Amino acid sequence: MKVDLSELSAYPGGDLVAQGIEDLANGITSEPSLLVMVATERLRGLGLPVPVFTSNWPPYEHRLFLAIEARNPGGAHAEYNALLGRLTSFTQSYTSHK
Repeated sequence: MKVDLSELSAYPGGDLVAQGIEDLANGITSEPSLLVMVATERLRGLGLPVPVFTSNWPPYEHRLFLAIEARNPGGAHAEYNALLGRLTSFTQSYTSHK
């Protein structure tokens, strides 16, 4: 079954997941693509087309945090936790409606 990424926006956090998948497919490192990297196995397990990627980067969680911290030093922890919460909301919602 082919997943239309534009339909993911119907789920909480789906906009981030769709953008992250698109960015990965285009070789773009972004906060959304790093978020998708954090949950690659889970998202693939849901049938989402997460592109294959290789990287020598540190753990994706650290890389995501560093990207947020570079942009928002004073609020990085809160924003990082909020992004992970949105990712969790997406996977739970997508799983329950699949």
